[in-house]
This record gives sequence, C-alpha cells and structure tokens, in this order.
Amino acid sequence: MEYKTASKEKSEPTSVNERLPRYFVKGYPQHVIQRGNNRDVIFASDADYLFYLECLAEAAEKHRLQIHAYVLMTNHVHLLATPESEESLPKTMQSIGRRYVQYFNRTYRRTGTLWEGRYKATVIDTDQYFLACSRYIELNPVRAGMVSHPCEYPWSSYPVNALGENTVFVTPHSNYLALGRDKIACQRAYQSLFDVALTDQEIKDIRESTRKEWALGDDRFKERVEELSQRRATPLSRGRPKKGS
Repeated sequence: MEYKTASKEKSEPTSVNERLPRYFVKGYPQHVIQRGNNRDVIFASDADYLFYLECLAEAAEKHRLQIHAYVLMTNHVHLLATPESEESLPKTMQSIGRRYVQYFNRTYRRTGTLWEGRYKATVIDTDQYFLACSRYIELNPVRAGMVSHPCEYPWSSYPVNALGENTVFVTPHSNYLALGRDKIACQRAYQSLFDVALTDQEIKDIRESTRKEWALGDDRFKERVEELSQRRATPLSRGRPKKGS
C-alpha cells in the first residue's frame, strides 16, 4: 500500500466545519455514494441513466479508476472502485458531476446544483468486506422494494458480475476472480452469494462507515490505514488520551 501526504503529521480538522482529507491507499477499493440535493430525483428517464454511465465510463478510463460494482438509484449512486492514483477518484467524480449536471439542467430546463454536497467515500478491507459491499450495492433496488431480485434491475453491475453481460468499464477485482477458475465459474459463485442475505451488522457497518467516511474493516486494518493515509480512520473516543501523552 502507498500513500501521498504533504506532512508527516496526521491530518486533523482544525474546526468542526473543516473536513478530514480524502483517503487514498493504493490498491484498496473505496465505496462511494453521491446523492441528489435534498434527495431529489437525479435520473428521470432511461436516457439519463445511459448518459451517466457514458460519463462514468469515459471519466474512469481517463483518470484510471477501476469500477468493480455500481448501482444507479433514482436519487443516488453507489460505486465500488479502486483508484490507481490519488487523483483518480476525485477527478472522475468531478468530471461526471460537471458533465451530468450540465446535461440534466439543459434537459429539464432547470438551474442550480444537483448534488447534495460532496460525495462520500471510504476505503475498504478487501478480504473482509469487498464481496459484502459489492452485494450491498447491487441489492439496493431490492431493499428499496423496486424489484424482487437484482437481476431484474437494469442499472447496476449485477448483470455483469453475475450474468456475464459485456460492459467494458467494469473491471473484475482479484477477490471476484478468486471465486472460480474461469469467468463462468466466477459468475455462478457470485450468483450463489446472493442466496444468503447480508447480516444486519454488515449493512450497518457499510452504511455507517461510508456515511461518516471512516475505514471499513477490523481494528488492525483501520490502524494500518491511519498509518499509511496519515488521517484518522475511526472517530476519536470520548476521553481517549492523545498519543505521546
């Protein structure tokens, strides 16, 4: 794992309004969420979904962001992606945001912002959470009551990961490839993962870590992320003594 930082001191916010810097730990995927402003609709037609995917594919290729899983919901987007550089994820999201907002505002004759602040993202322990997070993303339409099975929803990576649909910009992760000896075996093994529901704890961990932008993994993983990214990976405990005191 690698990192880049301008200072040897661990980055901390200086006020309650200042955000911690983004994570970048080379080789590790991130779960990304971007919502519509006030949770308003950001996709109103099939053409909208298709244009967003076009923007995603072009930006991800240009900025070297590997997309492993995604879902486009009516008012938000989930991605599971591995950045190849510190700029891969922010540049990709910036490019998509700019192009898609211009398209959406022009199409629906509106003005102003479309997104609810900046996107949320957190680094993920691949061994423990990669496949769980991928399933969590692709099961969003099921949890929302839109479909009874993820194969019925057209705007996610499930048809790629489970059914072998050809989508150029989805890159299989090593954890996915380890499921079988060939593509067909991987697809069948991936399908079988959906026979077992995610636990309430898994769902809670994925949601909270991404919403609060804390690392998703066990304590050892979080400590390693803090060491390499030079920023906190967990909230400070009340009464926790400062290091070195």
